[in-house]
Amino acid sequence: MEAAGFIEAMPIPCLLIDRTERIYAANAEALTLLGQGLIGRNYIAMLRQPGLLDAIEVCLKDRRPRKTNYLSNDGVQDTNFRVSCRFIDGAGERQAGAVLVAFEDITHLEQAGQMRRDFVANVSHELRTPLTALMGFIETLRGPAREDAKARDRFLDIMEGEASRMNRLVGDLLSLSRVEGEERVRPTEEVYLKDVLTSTLHSLRPVADEAGVTLEPNFGEVPIKVTADLDQLIQVFTNLVENAIKYGGSGGRVTLQISYVQRDPALRGPSARVKVIDYGPGIDPVHLPRLTERFYRADSHRSRELGGTGLGLAIVKHIINRHRGRLRVESELGTGSVFTVILPCHEP
Repeated sequence: MEAAGFIEAMPIPCLLIDRTERIYAANAEALTLLGQGLIGRNYIAMLRQPGLLDAIEVCLKDRRPRKTNYLSNDGVQDTNFRVSCRFIDGAGERQAGAVLVAFEDITHLEQAGQMRRDFVANVSHELRTPLTALMGFIETLRGPAREDAKARDRFLDIMEGEASRMNRLVGDLLSLSRVEGEERVRPTEEVYLKDVLTSTLHSLRPVADEAGVTLEPNFGEVPIKVTADLDQLIQVFTNLVENAIKYGGSGGRVTLQISYVQRDPALRGPSARVKVIDYGPGIDPVHLPRLTERFYRADSHRSRELGGTGLGLAIVKHIINRHRGRLRVESELGTGSVFTVILPCHEP
């Protein structure tokens, strides 16, 4: 097969640059990435990035493979390509040889690396604050407050709170790791949603009573069964209801509704929809797309005061993904929030 025909079959952007330093051939992917007017043009005028130009020039001279990077933008985000340069004998003008330049998109790898770096930075930040407080109080108790019983008791209470916060964070990190590891494993247990929500409300009633919030169940008469992991579903609804009590409790009530949809467009089949509704201050819509990101908080100061770790909704998202469901969030400032969990279900 002629070299030009060969690169047309390549699934990634590829160019052939011959000894005359002109682009001899390019496949459709390369034309989309670099522009339609490539063929026959001098590669220096068309590619422009110094690292790539140097790699091609040296490869043309010594015929040895080279690797470099190429940065671009697809109109939505920056993209990063790993570029391989290989000399091919018998290709190009008068079969004098040419350099094959192949562009491999590694944007997803760069994004994954950035996510890991951000995750480590966030965990370090979340742990550093309580650790710094604990170290400061220990130093104080060993020094100026050694004989001050009143100050000692106050500091020990604060230290207990900070230690509890670290314990919650570590617990949520372990839970998130476990949930992510199980995300591709389909649950097999048959459970009734009404039983799950009844158990959740029973465990959270003391929290609601302390906050002065009334829990309003509206489960309907028709029993709805889903295939699920019971413990994980309880974790989902515990998190959502507890958040509604903490952040929307000023509305005085939290409502839980179960409804059945015979053919849900979100799942293309029958679904159960569970809505957790609060009537509090609501969430600014600008925050809604990022609520399920790790450590993202719409109100960082208030979340920390209430003991939040910033991981709860990330855990919820992964559990719902495992159940092949969807999470919808609707909110406006001043009118409260609605968190809707959509799960595939059996026909009642």
